[in-house]
Amino acid sequence: MMASTTVACLENENLLIAMPDGFKMDFQEATKDMRISEMVPISQSVNNWTEMVTVQVFYALNVLPEQFKTRNDKEGKRFCPGSWSQSITNGKENGYPTAVWYQSCSRNKATGKPEFTWFKAIQGNDSFYVVQVALKAEPSEQVITRWMDYLRSVQVCDTRLPDRACPSGAITPQP
Repeated sequence: MMASTTVACLENENLLIAMPDGFKMDFQEATKDMRISEMVPISQSVNNWTEMVTVQVFYALNVLPEQFKTRNDKEGKRFCPGSWSQSITNGKENGYPTAVWYQSCSRNKATGKPEFTWFKAIQGNDSFYVVQVALKAEPSEQVITRWMDYLRSVQVCDTRLPDRACPSGAITPQP
């Protein structure tokens, strides 16, 4: 499932994530506070998608992943009355507090369509990272397995910390 990657010289804290097979980068924006990237299937766009992977890096957000989930759940209800979420896992990965959850929205007010989203939030030392996988159709077991495997592959590492070291030969997406 990992494609469009390059070998990079990693320094400091890094989010390791790959471009999913058959996807392209369709939107990127950076401000002094955050960076966002959105990937969609090659034949789609961020304005018309059936699946989307969104990566957010917040440079000054100091919250735990569970606190971020609580805020996200409140925001989700604003855009989708009746939405619900379910925690999948909480704990630490490579020494970093991490949470993964699923959110279901039967009808997004902005699009009029359903949205089914998995989130992975990681509290790094330098930044706060959120990776979302959103679908506009209820996922099959095969689709759930695909995207859960993808989210399991997402991790944060730090070249400055031996106990959180980046894997040798680590790959990272080409910006």
